[in-house]
Amino acid sequence: MEKFGKVKELIASVEADVEKFYNGGNSAAGTRVRKTMQDLKNLAQEIRAEVTEKKNTK
Repeated sequence: MEKFGKVKELIASVEADVEKFYNGGNSAAGTRVRKTMQDLKNLAQEIRAEVTEKKNTK
């Protein structure tokens, strides 16, 4: 559950940069969005592995 909370925090933290990139054309914000999305992908993969492990140990 801790990692899921971190996913929510990451999404909330990137919201302003998404707005700046898509509506303001700020390319630096786009770079930050891409980095955060990569972090989200990695975190999601960790969560998937934990869920699979927990499911298989029951």
